[in-house]
Amino acid sequence: MPARPIGLTWLLALACWLGMLSAAQAVVQEPPGALMVSEASRTPPDATAGWKTVTLPDLWRKSRPKVVPTASWYRIGFDHPPGDGQPWGVLFPYLYEGGQVWLNGALLATIQESTAQSHVRWARPHLVSLPPALLRPGDNELLVRVQPAPDGSLRFPRVRVGPMPELAPLHDAHFFWASVTPQITAVVCLLVSLSVLYIWWRQRGEVMYGLFGLAVGLWGIRTLTFVIEVVPTAAWPFWRLLVHSATGGFIVAMTVLAWRLAGINKPWFERALFGYWLLGPLWMLAQGVAAEPLVNRWWIGGFLPIGASIVAVSMWSLVRRPTLESAALPLTLAIAALAGMHDYLIRWELDPPIPWLEAWFAQRFQLLHLCANLVLLAIGWLLTRRFIGALRSMEDVNQTLEARVADREKELAANYVRLFALERENAAGQERQRIMRDIHDGLGSRLFVSLSRVERGEITPDEIADSLRGCISEMRLALDTLTPCEQDFRSTLGNFLFRWRSQLLACGIQARWDIDVPDEALQLSPHASLQLLRVAQEALTNVVKHAGASIVDVQLRLVDGKLELEVRDNGIGAAGVSPESSGRGLTNMRTRATQLGGNVDVHGGSGGTRVTVRVPLQAVCA
Repeated sequence: MPARPIGLTWLLALACWLGMLSAAQAVVQEPPGALMVSEASRTPPDATAGWKTVTLPDLWRKSRPKVVPTASWYRIGFDHPPGDGQPWGVLFPYLYEGGQVWLNGALLATIQESTAQSHVRWARPHLVSLPPALLRPGDNELLVRVQPAPDGSLRFPRVRVGPMPELAPLHDAHFFWASVTPQITAVVCLLVSLSVLYIWWRQRGEVMYGLFGLAVGLWGIRTLTFVIEVVPTAAWPFWRLLVHSATGGFIVAMTVLAWRLAGINKPWFERALFGYWLLGPLWMLAQGVAAEPLVNRWWIGGFLPIGASIVAVSMWSLVRRPTLESAALPLTLAIAALAGMHDYLIRWELDPPIPWLEAWFAQRFQLLHLCANLVLLAIGWLLTRRFIGALRSMEDVNQTLEARVADREKELAANYVRLFALERENAAGQERQRIMRDIHDGLGSRLFVSLSRVERGEITPDEIADSLRGCISEMRLALDTLTPCEQDFRSTLGNFLFRWRSQLLACGIQARWDIDVPDEALQLSPHASLQLLRVAQEALTNVVKHAGASIVDVQLRLVDGKLELEVRDNGIGAAGVSPESSGRGLTNMRTRATQLGGNVDVHGGSGGTRVTVRVPLQAVCA
């Protein structure tokens, strides 16, 4: 036997499967008509009750527009094949106000109806099992009792009767899209709304995020009408007011958002939309539930052209900027607008004159609560791309700013290095100027005077020796204070006192000194060290020449943030020193202390002389 081609085998298998499916579907019966009688009793009326033939679905507003609906019974006949052992059932695509289901005179099920305590509005389909014991071979009879809705409408669907294995998948699919999907939508919308509104609350300038969060939240509230099916009667008017307000607010927020996404900002138009949104809730507050039919028909209907403007604006934006991002919104909006028109036609039984749509419209399956999710997803995607783009732009700005800051830091570091070098050069130049001035005024003048006296023969060899020793002392003093990288005043002062010690001992004077200052406080600049040592040198010179002392004490201490250098002897005191011999030296000491921001205090008496120089520590530190 030749092998069959694989494609032909699959085609035969598919044809067999479709044949089995059509054969199985043919078992399900969908009676096109029924008998109806208006009767308020809760027991089935007898055959003499005045039954009338009606076509299913029976929509009273359409078939009997001038008749006020009342509780009614519907009698539907169907055929049960003999010997069929499968469980059977009856599927109601909708039964908004509940009711009773009877089979061959026996009560099968009671679907909860509205009472004085609670109001029901079932959005789900109902599948009622038909017990095999009540089924008869051949003709069987279903009786269903329904009552009108509070808005004065009464609708009875075209039912399906057949085996449960055939009806259960239809019921489950219808139940998922009509009841489960709204539950998921409501929860997701409310969570997303809170997240987006939080972003808007932290960034008030991002108005589009606030509009999107408001629209998503209102749509989540509006979708609850398919989730909350039983409401206390006292809360029913407020519940319907909330549902209608959320519906209108969602359309208004979406309109403003779509216009702004297209780059159109018209405050007058937004205020007009807000005013129209308030019209419906105020209408219901004024007239109560009685106003709901008119609100549904005219106020909600007025949002259809508003929704059409959303599509028009989105299409205009697409034409102006033809990108995939721009095409997402008008495409989903067009789908949602068509779905809204579809639901509006279903709500008011305005069937389009298209025969092949009659079966679909008979199911009264609403689409807007599903298609609007596509719009929300599209806008959420657009805003997410916008948010990600803003983050990327911020990252680019941060990287650019960091690079600029790094460049500026390098420039500042280079400038700081140059400035430090200039300051060092300036400080070195000032030190050179001071050294030159000190050498010129001190060592230079003494050498010049000594040289002049030698040339005139007015100086003895001993005086020449004293003059040279003084010059050497001046030179050593300058060298001690200007030793490279040496700013420790303790060492400088120690060298200074060590050289003076031998000179004082030669003059019969015992020298003692006390340094009571922390090491870190003795980092003095060369200029300050030189001036302080010159003051000490002048004071010690006065002790040797004029004091007639046997002991001299040198103390260095820190008192109240000031550095104090004190030279004290036990000689005849300042009172015994003539003004001619001491005036110039004292003036020099005070001049040097003033240059350092300090002062010199000279105190003399019978106990000797005390010379104290005080300078601020901060002014003399390196």
